[in-house]
Amino acid sequence: MLQKWKSLPIVSGLLVGINILLFLLCTFSGNLIYNMGGMDVWNTLYYGEYYRILSAMFLHADIQHLFNNMILAFVVGSILEKQMGHLMYGLAYFLCGIGGNVLSLLYKLQYGITAGSIGASGAVFGLDGILLMLVLLSGRRLLDVTPVRLIGVLFLSLYSSFGMESVDNAAHVGGLITGLVIGVIASIIIRFSDKRKQNVRC
Repeated sequence: MLQKWKSLPIVSGLLVGINILLFLLCTFSGNLIYNMGGMDVWNTLYYGEYYRILSAMFLHADIQHLFNNMILAFVVGSILEKQMGHLMYGLAYFLCGIGGNVLSLLYKLQYGITAGSIGASGAVFGLDGILLMLVLLSGRRLLDVTPVRLIGVLFLSLYSSFGMESVDNAAHVGGLITGLVIGVIASIIIRFSDKRKQNVRC
């Protein structure tokens, strides 16, 4: 029973549920929640409202924005959560989103961009980066997940997003870089854990 509980994508489902709930609340509250939780340089850095780095991860502009992010978050997240465990995966998700938003803020500050940002795309790109590193370095075989496929998906995602003016590409790149670093660390931990379990069985 405990093993079955560990294999369920509990954190992935919870994160998706929170995003959907907040989107519904935003739909009925107009711009109130967006104004309070969106991330921009002025409010986040000059007014010290650093919570926006987190809150912006859970806000989406429209149903397509929400759907695209949540489908990827749940599919990739379910794989990672099973491999990493609930707590490690949850921490990784937030770190990827934070890493993406921090780079986005620095980019906006450098180039004087005043537009705000919302969305979980930075975290989602980070999850892709983690999965790529696990496939390459963890020593575990993940069915139907290959480095070539993942690199192709990442390349196409970045390529398509750079062609859109309204997309926060800095957040995508920041999330991806954070995910790659976390993926390396997670792979080392997984290898050590798997080796320890093998030694215990021997």
